[in-house]
Amino acid sequence: MRDCSTNRAGFDRVLMAVAATFLAVSATSVSVTPVLAAQSDTPRASAAELAIDAAVPRPEPANIPPPSAGDFKVDATASVPDSKAAEPKIDAKTDVKTETKPADVVTAPAAKPSDTATTTPAAEPVKAASNVAPADQPVADKLREMLGGKSLRYFDRKNERAAVEKFYSAREYAPQWTQAGQLTASAKGVIARLKDAAAEGLNPADYPLPDFAAATSPDQLADAEMKLTATMLDYARQAQSGRMHWSQVSADILYPEHPTDPAEVLATISTAKDASAALDGYNPPHKLYKELKAKLAELRGQGDGPVIQIADGPALAFKAGTKKQPGVAVEDPRVPQLRAKLGITENADDTHYDAKVAEAVRKFQESAELKATGVLDERTVKAINSPKRDRQIDTVVVNMERWRWLPRQLGAANIGNAYVILNIPDYTLKVMQNGAQVWTTRVVTGKPGQHATPLLTETMKFITVNPTWNVPPSIIYNEYLPALQQDPTVLQRMGLKLERNRDGSIHISQPPGEANALGRVRFNFPNKFLVYQHDTPDKNLFARDERAFSHGCMRVQNPDQYAATLLNITMPEKNYTPEKIRGMYGHSEIDLKFPTPIPVNITYQTAFVDDAGKLQIRKDVYGRDAAMLSLLKGSRSKDLENMVAHSQPSYSRPPGSSLPAGVSFASDTTSSGPSFLERLFGGGQSRTPPAPVGRKPQQQQRVITR
Repeated sequence: MRDCSTNRAGFDRVLMAVAATFLAVSATSVSVTPVLAAQSDTPRASAAELAIDAAVPRPEPANIPPPSAGDFKVDATASVPDSKAAEPKIDAKTDVKTETKPADVVTAPAAKPSDTATTTPAAEPVKAASNVAPADQPVADKLREMLGGKSLRYFDRKNERAAVEKFYSAREYAPQWTQAGQLTASAKGVIARLKDAAAEGLNPADYPLPDFAAATSPDQLADAEMKLTATMLDYARQAQSGRMHWSQVSADILYPEHPTDPAEVLATISTAKDASAALDGYNPPHKLYKELKAKLAELRGQGDGPVIQIADGPALAFKAGTKKQPGVAVEDPRVPQLRAKLGITENADDTHYDAKVAEAVRKFQESAELKATGVLDERTVKAINSPKRDRQIDTVVVNMERWRWLPRQLGAANIGNAYVILNIPDYTLKVMQNGAQVWTTRVVTGKPGQHATPLLTETMKFITVNPTWNVPPSIIYNEYLPALQQDPTVLQRMGLKLERNRDGSIHISQPPGEANALGRVRFNFPNKFLVYQHDTPDKNLFARDERAFSHGCMRVQNPDQYAATLLNITMPEKNYTPEKIRGMYGHSEIDLKFPTPIPVNITYQTAFVDDAGKLQIRKDVYGRDAAMLSLLKGSRSKDLENMVAHSQPSYSRPPGSSLPAGVSFASDTTSSGPSFLERLFGGGQSRTPPAPVGRKPQQQQRVITR
């Protein structure tokens, strides 16, 4: 090893070399003898020695701090220099040979890459290997091409197109439904579910299936891939939200939207162990829906039978066989029609009345309340041909469609999934909790026409005991103003108060009391249609079978029990009873607010299964079934989804209504001379209206009935 003096000498030589660079003159043809490390403490002073030292690489002062003695410490582990590595190299520009330093020669620190005149170009990134199986790569290439510009051909919804492009991009465009040209288990499950669409009350024709068996080229396989993906998304969307939008049926229907997320559908189906069950999960989960589905299967004889008339003929029976002798199936030309009628697709043209046909006949007989013998006799033929059966099938189908409009979750989770459900055609109201009926009562609903009770889902937030009735504008226009023209004292005799506001509009109300039109209790769930549930002094109407008599609100037969039931669900610690509610009756309004709002679902179930498991059919009082059947049978589902929603009517003033001569209501101040209201009040426009009685004006306007 070198001592400190040797290191010091080397340090001095470097300093001298720095100075010599400003004096040395380059010689292009001079050969320089290789120089080894200094072995003497004597400094070199000749120009040749300085030139040699100047050739030693050194750092730029601007980038690297001045060297110290420690920079020249010799590596004790250095090996003997390789003779080949020490051979001089000739600079192409100067012809000056420069020396390649052996390992034990003292050198200055290497310059940073940024300080060098030239840099080594970076190597090109290596393309990652594809995860797509080689057999599927041609199809993946076609899918990449399709989704790059032709996806509009398959997906007319922007969100679906974007979701599909992202889904296939993430999997490097590998096909989802085939592997090496063969259907995957996922594809088989999806196809099976689409073929069974009729069991859900859907139309199988709305979900066309591509022919994978005929797809032999990458183009054809990619095309079939896109078509099945599009059909699957159509099914999921319509199974969850409906084949038509509720606004196409009537303007007085309003349910919360719950559309499918196409990205979620793709992720769910592609990762599911059972794709068929996963796709089925987009159908309504409600118990009443599933009960209708079972009844639909019974009515169809486990199939989707078209309207076919079975001809009269001899009774047909299948004689069961034994272990030694097979069963005997008679032949009859009517059997193919019977197979189609009962939805038997296997051996559709077979004329033999075999065990499968006999079993389908037996199941139909059970659903039609006939003796289940499995024999096609005269009574069974008449029942199969009955128009009543076809009408029942239609009714069940439209009711299953309406269940798709309702929220997936009907109740409030934090109070045992409690909710209220009112069925207009059945005129009943039920309180449900934890999947069971807690309480039920009869109701009166709106008259057909302009006073029909709307279909909606809202939350009940509070109950009002001793409510004030604020007469809605529609009733004022259609009923009270004409009556006032005939008898100016009619309102006073009815216990109504008529007031005129400063802006010229009028307000008619009825204070709390036994004769109040709302009775003793009002159940409030604010909504755009301004309807609610309430008591009534007209108790006699509850004895009738058909109870469509109101202006749109729902009258409850036993309001005290109803109130106690709801309050005990939301505030069980208060221990409300019907007696406690009746003890609040008086002449001052009392609001009982719910800590947790209770969902209220107003439905229209003309077909439902009762507690005994029997299918119940109710009168289509508002014509909702007829309107839906007309749409379903007249248009494809995709066309129905794209229809423009009907405009919502105004509920403040009925269409087509007109004011009596001289009557001013709200902003109607265009008439000349004394108005009808001025004659009632006995003064002109400058008269100050009387102060509201019992409540502040803004409180009186809080809720309006219909």
